[in-house]
Amino acid sequence: MSHNNKPVSRRNVVQGAVLTSAALMVNVPTASAAGGNPVNVAPPTTVGEGGLLNFTEGSAALHPDRTVKSACQFCNSNCAISVGVRADRVISVQGASGDPVQQGNICVKAPMMAEITHNPLRLTKPLIRTGGRKGSKEPAFREATWDEALDLIARRLLALRDSGQVAAIANRTTGRLPRGTGSLVARLFTLLGSPNNTDVGPVCNDAGGNALKATFGLGNFTNGYGTDGATGQDDLGSADYFLFLGTNQAETHPVTFDYLLRGKARTGAKLVVVDPRETPTGALADEWISPKPHTDLALALGMLQHILDKRLYDREFVDRWVLGFKELQAHMAASGYTPEWAADVTGVPADTIRRIAREYARADKAAIFCNAGISHQLGAFDTYRVLTFLAAVTGNIGRLGTGCNFMHNTWPGDLHLPALTVRTPDVGTALPVGPDYFAEAILTGKPYPLKAIITQGNPLISSANTEKVKEAFRKLDFYVYTGLFMEEAAYYADVVLPVSSPLEYEGVYMRRDDRAIRWQEAAVPRCGESKTDYEIWIDLAHAFARQDRRKGHAYWADSFPLAWKDYSTLWAEFVKHTPGVGGMTQERMQKRTEPLRWPCPTPDHPGVSALYQDHPSWYEAAESLGAKKGQRFLTPSGKIEIYTEELDRQLATAGHAALPGFYTHPEVTGAHPTLTYEKRFITSPINPQAVTHPVRLGVRGDGSVHRDYPLMGMTGRPSVVHFASVTHWTPTGARLNGIRLLQIHPDTARRLGIEDRDDVVVESPRGKVTATALYWEGIREDTVFLPNTFGPAQKLAEELGADHYEAANALVDDRYYDNLSGQQAYKCFACRVTKAPA
Repeated sequence: MSHNNKPVSRRNVVQGAVLTSAALMVNVPTASAAGGNPVNVAPPTTVGEGGLLNFTEGSAALHPDRTVKSACQFCNSNCAISVGVRADRVISVQGASGDPVQQGNICVKAPMMAEITHNPLRLTKPLIRTGGRKGSKEPAFREATWDEALDLIARRLLALRDSGQVAAIANRTTGRLPRGTGSLVARLFTLLGSPNNTDVGPVCNDAGGNALKATFGLGNFTNGYGTDGATGQDDLGSADYFLFLGTNQAETHPVTFDYLLRGKARTGAKLVVVDPRETPTGALADEWISPKPHTDLALALGMLQHILDKRLYDREFVDRWVLGFKELQAHMAASGYTPEWAADVTGVPADTIRRIAREYARADKAAIFCNAGISHQLGAFDTYRVLTFLAAVTGNIGRLGTGCNFMHNTWPGDLHLPALTVRTPDVGTALPVGPDYFAEAILTGKPYPLKAIITQGNPLISSANTEKVKEAFRKLDFYVYTGLFMEEAAYYADVVLPVSSPLEYEGVYMRRDDRAIRWQEAAVPRCGESKTDYEIWIDLAHAFARQDRRKGHAYWADSFPLAWKDYSTLWAEFVKHTPGVGGMTQERMQKRTEPLRWPCPTPDHPGVSALYQDHPSWYEAAESLGAKKGQRFLTPSGKIEIYTEELDRQLATAGHAALPGFYTHPEVTGAHPTLTYEKRFITSPINPQAVTHPVRLGVRGDGSVHRDYPLMGMTGRPSVVHFASVTHWTPTGARLNGIRLLQIHPDTARRLGIEDRDDVVVESPRGKVTATALYWEGIREDTVFLPNTFGPAQKLAEELGADHYEAANALVDDRYYDNLSGQQAYKCFACRVTKAPA
């Protein structure tokens, strides 16, 4: 399915959202002193071209005592905001001026930071379970002091260590933490001796980073928004061809997408959006292409075959910089992955596949963007690898306006602290990649039992096969939940720890996709007795110091200086010890109106916009990351590695190859090649600290599941209003998008006897959830889209008369995942939709 759209005004992407927010936020008018575009103002009265009247100027009550520089906590646009504070309350949130990418814009979510901060549902004190069934809506908790709660955690974890069960302790971080918190967690787990410190990557976008690293040497978004500091030229805004696969940036990254649209208007670039449903991004595109879910690998292979067959590749670039090109040519020539074959798999016409392949290859500067739509597929790593091949063979890497911009593969990740001076235990083998394997280890004891978990995040919303995860957390011996609200997971906890919101502390919180960060100031006092995440882990280390009779006090306390609880001191340690970060000081960032991009090795380095650019500033940065002098790509060979014998051998241990073949999820209609998992474990070739199940690829699916479940379902972001589950705890989020709307094609719905806005039940072989049908012509007739992040604990929904929804991931099969990256396959599940009983 493919059609062309007449693009609508790009201003609707950002300003439309702004006005929607403005019309609703009538209780907290803005003060104009902060600058930028006003968001939370009184209902607008149109003046001239549509400007907003502002009656707060000179108001004694609404003029802020002070204006604070901060940054939005939500998407990876990392928007700068000016926060007006009056009597320790946020009274305005505005887009900060001075950043040429942001241009003072913010979307509907930014003012919701104030609604999170000043929220009567916030957790304010530590809680300890006193009884009740885990998961019950009426659990028994009592308030506790911080020392009491942390000492309890330390005693329970040390008891497991001392009984020889340290690997039974696990942690799962989220991306929504002050930068560097993960390094503190890793340090504590090293001292403890457990290998099971995991992050949110397998439910976010690890596959993209893994593929980028395998091909180019670094696992990061390759290019930058705005001006390249080294050359003074525009980077991604200078592209003349944008290929978006599985990314809905109009709703997920509206402000940086607006920057891309401004560049598009200036250069005349073409925007092609590949997505099974028409999103607001597709509506703004020159062309929307609608493949069958979970078949992007076939589309990419078909494009690659055509580029190679018609010799549309950049011969000079390939000869100089690409390793394994001849092997790739032979592989594709023998594969049969023609555009006609890809058309049969994807439902996209062969002529369309050939045309977009030609357009991409012939463009002077072509940029690929991907997000969760690719990451949340069974073959995510292999799909991303083929997309890196497209960029490599056409020379669209290491130049401004090009690249493989796989979103959420951002810096910073591993921020380094001073080396430990004590001898630490040998760390064993971690559980299989992907935090969803926690449930399997709890319920079956395979490959070994898991008995204690700490989470920064909500696995009862984010994990696949939610009913199984709920069963596991009911049986888990000891669980610690840290968060802002009493989310679903908190009701299963033994200890609940209240976390401070980003407006309540200073430091580096969010990061932009292009590896750029900002320094933010604290705006208001902490809510109750809440602590920042980094303070919690430092204080927990000192609880271990109080409780550990085996290692002693100094083992822990000396490794976690209390001075680090001051984020400025902690950040200075990161800058001092982390490769490529030497120029990213607090002082430098505080002086900037624009964020600063990593790598940035020295105080006078501009930061890197385009990775691998043939420019002295990149070579200087690359050396700081361990490259040899003059080495362009950070692979073992110093070149782009499409195929090497060593890479092929490594991937073969898990059942894969350096040159991927096609396979897909068994619940994609059409009985395509799929895979089976072996029961044994092997060391993961991508994450060697963990084990994984090897797979056998190319197994023919039988399609039998579709006799009872004929449709394909996908999950994803509800709208621009929401980010993860936290925005559902705000009045604006619940009011604007508190109803879960199932997007279904009208013809499909009518065949099922479903009218627009009927209550419906969506069922898969794993479970069922409820939603409200939304007729949507911009979706394939064989596919439905079910928004995620809704959950049964979101109390504001009840107050506004909406339903409590079971997590969408109750429908997703956790048995099927990318065994290389651990990525969960949220983008396809067999399902059926019926009208809900009256």
